[in-house]
Amino acid sequence: MEKLERIIPAKDTVFLDGPKSRRYELGFAWKVFREFIKGFRTLHFVGPCITVFGSARFGEDHPHYQSAREFGRQIAGIGLTTLTGGGPGAMEAANRGAFEQGGYSVGCNIKLPFEQKPNPYVQTSITFEHFFVRKVIMVKYSYAFVIMPGGFGTMDEFFETLTLVQTKTLIQFPIVLFGKEYYRELWDYMEYMAAKGTISKEDLSLVLLTDSISEAMQHIGNFIKKNYRTKAPKRKWWLFEKYRKYTTD
Repeated sequence: MEKLERIIPAKDTVFLDGPKSRRYELGFAWKVFREFIKGFRTLHFVGPCITVFGSARFGEDHPHYQSAREFGRQIAGIGLTTLTGGGPGAMEAANRGAFEQGGYSVGCNIKLPFEQKPNPYVQTSITFEHFFVRKVIMVKYSYAFVIMPGGFGTMDEFFETLTLVQTKTLIQFPIVLFGKEYYRELWDYMEYMAAKGTISKEDLSLVLLTDSISEAMQHIGNFIKKNYRTKAPKRKWWLFEKYRKYTTD
């Protein structure tokens, strides 16, 4: 019989006691608070962003990498900042496109067991310990979202953002689901949910499913031009704040 490897060492006692000690919980809350403040200070002056979500596993020669790279170029072309998760794959590609176009590129990296490192195409980078803090920061500074093909993490980011828009917790910012073939079955299931009444048919209109980068950017650009004007926040010298100048068309 094959010997089973112990997940928990034999001499270690594990208590199923629910919450940790009050001191531990206070320390955790303080760490989260500090992480939020660090994120706010880092991204306060990067300008209005468009976030590109997508898989970290695409290589440079993959078509989805090239599409994300073109999104970065076009985001820079309309004067907005490209914001990603800061890692490799589609994230690197979008940051790279913005960087090559002379635009501004930001990465919100995450600490992972396999050590995801920031890609080299970001001018501003911040590394988070907690996924939920990272997602809040990325959503907070974004005016549109491009969802490239991706895995569990991308689905988590897509559906959380979509839920925030659906429940009007967020303004109805544009959400682009890019890749009709990749997302065909997911879209079919969303239509199935609408048919079963678990979501409304109108909820499907919150997302643009497309294979066209130009259609996606026109959809985003029309919304931004219709609803927003750019106003740079003022730097407060006594907070040691630094910022870059940015413009939009």
